[in-house]
Amino acid sequence: MGDIVVLRHGQTEWSRSGQHTGVTDLPLLPEGEERARALRSSLGERTFVEVRVSPLERARRTAELAGLAATAVDPDLVELDYGGYEGRTTAEISAELGRSWSIWVDGTVPGDTPGEKLDDVAARVDRVLDRVRPRLEDGDVALVAHGHVLRILAARWLGLGPEAGALFALPAGAYGVLGHEHERPVLTGWGLS
Repeated sequence: MGDIVVLRHGQTEWSRSGQHTGVTDLPLLPEGEERARALRSSLGERTFVEVRVSPLERARRTAELAGLAATAVDPDLVELDYGGYEGRTTAEISAELGRSWSIWVDGTVPGDTPGEKLDDVAARVDRVLDRVRPRLEDGDVALVAHGHVLRILAARWLGLGPEAGALFALPAGAYGVLGHEHERPVLTGWGLS
């Protein structure tokens, strides 16, 4: 049985500054490109039967630089839609609200886009998991996407609610491995680079 390797895109200007980046498609910074290239050696040890990538350029470019040839562009892997919180930091949002804010507890508000509920993201990643599970019989699958969507995907792989994604911080340009132990879904590696 193969593993699912989840890879978060490399560093962008907003991921470096802590700004929530959902639908805004920023390019990788030079250090983001460098870190993606550095993943070639560790990811190159695996044989991927499928590589699904988010349609956003930062994820597609990360896959390319990491030596992963995309077999499918999957719109269900796009980042969470932050709505009115797009481009803003947690500190800015908390200051405006006069209290601590968390995407995992408080969610989004409408803005230029409607924003998205964690349950809606969970439904998207459940579809991704349904598509790739049969492929694991043939080998490993790579999913190249974004921080929050991959954190929710990891939670769903483990049978947890989407809010449990709060427990799986994943730095830009890092990857995790979702595998099996005694046929049970487990987390076998996280935050690897």
